[in-house]
Amino acid sequence: MSLTVISSVYEVCSDAAGIAGNIFAFGLFLSPISTFRRIIRNGSTEQFSGMPYIYALLNCLICLWYGFPIISPGIILVTTVNSIGAVFQLIYIIIFIAYAEKPMKLKMLGFLVSVFAVFASIVFVSLQFLNSSSRQLFVGYLSVASLISMFASPLLIINLVIKMRSVEYMPFSLSLATFLMSLAFFVYGLLKHDPFIYAPNGIGTVLGTVQLALYAYFKRASQGELRHPLIVP
Repeated sequence: MSLTVISSVYEVCSDAAGIAGNIFAFGLFLSPISTFRRIIRNGSTEQFSGMPYIYALLNCLICLWYGFPIISPGIILVTTVNSIGAVFQLIYIIIFIAYAEKPMKLKMLGFLVSVFAVFASIVFVSLQFLNSSSRQLFVGYLSVASLISMFASPLLIINLVIKMRSVEYMPFSLSLATFLMSLAFFVYGLLKHDPFIYAPNGIGTVLGTVQLALYAYFKRASQGELRHPLIVP
């Protein structure tokens, strides 16, 4: 088999992993829709927090910038997935602001402006003060830090599941989509030889595996309790 054929197969495999990651990520981006249907139906944000969407927007913008050819040539699928993610998060934030009480509206608007200010600063610094290799390192480390900070949510959920011994607050579909997306981009990063992609997604894959294992364990345990109910005298 010639080197050209091997190279072609290698490219196809890496692109397939990236496309799969985009598809699984799209499922994740759709997951808050039920929450926002409730907000729109009730005309209020109730006790929901808008901060997860602020953090997610900043994360998507930083990772989007890292995937740009001017920063990291050859990983355009990172840009596509995070472009879609940024649009979804911005829509969710706009809806949240529209239905929030006035003090919360102002606070969320302030956070939204801050996100775009931080992102603009990152773009400015990386273009004006850094050469191509330093630029990739600078944005790459920021993207890893941003992605790792996003893992706080799965860790909190894992802790909650263990504490309550229940998977009520850990939907299986969300855990599975998180695992599959992280695994796909972990493989994509390995095939692209990019530690800024495979390192954080490797962590995400491990956390996703733990979530699925906990789901299987506690789901089986709860079914066992239903099959063997306690006899109350």
